[in-house]
Amino acid sequence: MKRMLIVMVALLAVVAFAGSVIAQAPAKTEQPSAAPAPAPAAEKPKAEKPKAEKPKAPTPVQGTVAAYEAGKMIKIKGAKDKEWTFDVTADTKISGEVKEGAKARVAYKKDGDKMIATSIMVPKPKPPKKEPPKKEPPKPEEKKG
Repeated sequence: MKRMLIVMVALLAVVAFAGSVIAQAPAKTEQPSAAPAPAPAAEKPKAEKPKAEKPKAPTPVQGTVAAYEAGKMIKIKGAKDKEWTFDVTADTKISGEVKEGAKARVAYKKDGDKMIATSIMVPKPKPPKKEPPKKEPPKPEEKKG
């Protein structure tokens, strides 16, 4: 029985030391072999589907209306005297009263060489501020006497 206990302790010690030696061993690095790796199986070419183009969001421009022909075109003059001319179609959404000299915001999309207005927005002019009437200081009363 004593012998069996000594053998068991010896086996446990060997397993413990062997486990720590294996854990500390450096990882094996693959060395390039002389034989080339097998070629991957040829993939079938996938039929490419034409990607549907996302409709681009309209681009906005702000400025002063330089010229306007209802249902035909609008010309906007922006900062640094830059001018844009847009075609106006039946689909163009117009809000406000478009007239020369008014501030406007035009959203447009490009169609080839043309710039087509998708919406024209002219804000309502702000009414002038009314100043409260100035109160005159009371006049000193004249004393009789």
